[in-house]
Formats: sequence, structure tokens, C-alpha cells
Amino acid sequence: MSVPRLLDHVVIAGPDLGEVVSWFAERTGVTAAPGGSHPTGTANALVALTVDGRRVPHYVELIGPDPAVPHETAPTTFGIHELDGPRIVTYAIHPDDIDGVVAGSRERGYDPGDVWDLSRRRPDGVLLEWRLTRGDAGFQAPFLIDWGATEQPGLSDIPTLEIVSFERVEPDPEPLRAIHAALGLPDGSVADVVEGEPARYRLTVRTADGETVTL
Repeated sequence: MSVPRLLDHVVIAGPDLGEVVSWFAERTGVTAAPGGSHPTGTANALVALTVDGRRVPHYVELIGPDPAVPHETAPTTFGIHELDGPRIVTYAIHPDDIDGVVAGSRERGYDPGDVWDLSRRRPDGVLLEWRLTRGDAGFQAPFLIDWGATEQPGLSDIPTLEIVSFERVEPDPEPLRAIHAALGLPDGSVADVVEGEPARYRLTVRTADGETVTL
């Protein structure tokens, strides 16, 4: 078990943001801080992930429908409209050169997708801006993100939790390992892929009282 060196954030989504925050707090003892709203009709809450007690650019994003916005149907972001409860759905990595990784990966047979400019405002009004890409491999592959001049949220003043490991479980690991290889990143940059069923993510954290919890 290990922590991906280029981990940016782990995404835990659900059909009700308040329920996702409560679910996470019940299991870890940490209540996520409000993050902000998105133009897609979603909102999030955040928890920074420490490594050996040190602040690092890793965090957990809890995301769901924005409770301040009326919804006729659930947002499709991260497949929220198909979820019946909280679930780890995907994760992001932050390579040094997002455009170079996209170009190189396309040459090696995997298209991570175009790079998009996005933004949101924190509850205190501060504007956060970033660039990200989403490929067609589904949520089992990481998406790429570049925060540019914006402070990475894992380094901001939000609650913290110690990360022990993060990995992807797949019945057949080889197709996903091939996608990881196509990204052309150094060993250890992305989540380890281990064989098992069902396909899922495993995030293991250590609580303040020393208990190890796997989500």
C-alpha cells in the first residue's frame, strides 16, 4: 500500500452533500470544511490529507448537489445522478506539465481529454482557478489538474486527516495499468492497481486516536 506521489485529491460523491459530510465525519472523526459552489450545480466540502503529519498538496473533496440551488434532476458531475450513497468515484493528479502529459499520452495511445479552464469561489469570496482534463476511460483512471497560481486546497486552512494509502482495485488490472503507462509519469505517481473484486477505490486513513479506517 502506498500514497501516489502526484495525488491531488480524492473525490467522494453522493446524492446529498450533507449526508456525504456526515458519513465521512462518522467514519473518520473529521468534519469537512465548506468548499464552495460550482456552475454545474454542485458544491463541495474539503479535508486536507497529511503524510507523516506534514501538510502536503493532497486533499479529499466531498461533492454533491448544491443545497442552495433547486434541482429538478441530480447533477451528472462525477455520476452523482446514479449514486444512492457516498462513494469514492475517482481522483486527480497534478503533473508539473499538464499539457505535455496530455500530448505525450495521446502519442502513446491514451487520450486524457482536452484541458479545460474552471473556477469557483470559496465561502470567503476568494476565487480559485484551475485547469483540468477528463478522458474517456471512465472514473477508474485519474484526471489531470493544474492549479496554476491558485493555492492548492490541501495546503489551505482546512481540517486535516492522515492518509495511509490509496489504491484502485480491478478484477483485471492490466487495461488500467496500460493507461497509467501511457501517461508517461515516474513510478509511484498514480494509485497502485491491485487485483480483486469488485472494482473500487480504497482510501485508508488514520484517525486522531490512531485507528486505521478504510473507506
